[in-house]
Amino acid sequence: MLRLYYFPGTCAFAPHMLLEEIGEPFELEMVVPMVPPTGSPDLASSAEWRAVNPKGRVPALLGVAGSSGGAAELLTEVSAILFYLGRSYPALGLLPDGAAELARCIEWCNYLATNLHAVALAQVSRGARFIDDPAQHPALAKKGLANARDGFAYVETVLADGRSWAIPGGFSVVDFYLYLFFTAGQKVFPDMADRHPHWARLAEVLSTRPAVQRATAREQAALAEARAGRFHGRQLIAPPRAA
Repeated sequence: MLRLYYFPGTCAFAPHMLLEEIGEPFELEMVVPMVPPTGSPDLASSAEWRAVNPKGRVPALLGVAGSSGGAAELLTEVSAILFYLGRSYPALGLLPDGAAELARCIEWCNYLATNLHAVALAQVSRGARFIDDPAQHPALAKKGLANARDGFAYVETVLADGRSWAIPGGFSVVDFYLYLFFTAGQKVFPDMADRHPHWARLAEVLSTRPAVQRATAREQAALAEARAGRFHGRQLIAPPRAA
């Protein structure tokens, strides 16, 4: 059985939604942070967690053949996890068969993971990753917001060409990743939907999927508990099977 290591409100939300969509039982384990989850420090940097995942981040998926350091059969990086899950359940059609379409999935995921996540949004909320001096973090956050604006605008221009999904002609793992970033954008930009109507439409469609609703409700409840200093242990999740 697969086990997803996560913390609520992080990029682990994307594979969490996808696992719910797949509909097979899985385990969900929260990585307990070293510090209270206020949103500013790194959440997954304890020595105990680094013994499992030397990168010190979430998400990570246990149960995948091979290793890249740390625990055996541990797969890290959102894009890798999404692609593994999509390819492992081909009947759901969440990864395209064509070489060009698959390359477009990779193109999307690389952009979201690097330009938006590792740079722009990290500059906003993870200033210590870039600059040691806390006095410089506000200026860095301001630049991060500008970078996020630019990145979000780019996503909107792509989605504005009439396509229904990230990859024209088919729902894919990328759409879960796009939904994650739309909801993240709403936390920093109150006008997210107004500025990005095509992206907002895609997000609205995703928000109606039962898998997304289940993962959202679970993470919201877990985050509220974590902010009160209560961290749940390993959970067995048994979602309804995909049709």
